[in-house]
Amino acid sequence: ITQIREITGEHERIADDLSRLIETANAPIFGVDLNGMVTEWNRKAADMLGYTKGETMGKHFIQNFIQPENRQSVARVLNRAMAGEEAANYELPLLSKSGRRLTVLLNATTRRDAKGSVIGVVGVG
Repeated sequence: ITQIREITGEHERIADDLSRLIETANAPIFGVDLNGMVTEWNRKAADMLGYTKGETMGKHFIQNFIQPENRQSVARVLNRAMAGEEAANYELPLLSKSGRRLTVLLNATTRRDAKGSVIGVVGVG
């Protein structure tokens, strides 16, 4: 039992470290699930776009944060990433809370659970 507690404690420390790394990274990081809903939104993304993490979680990423004329191409990139075809250096056209248009150079990576099943996409700008 002591060994199990030690292992569990180590896993919790690692998870906390990774969460802090994502949150404090000097690059915008977002995550979407298989339905395109936001599951991750770090501080840099919040600073750039003016939306807090709380304002974005559970919202449809493409419909809410992508310029209308670019939604189809962004959907293709995210769908490819969900199929395992990751994108590097994709120019992601974002729309800020104030209506300002921004472009971020994005790497879209397939997000998988512990069993290897695809659960969404992580985007790092």
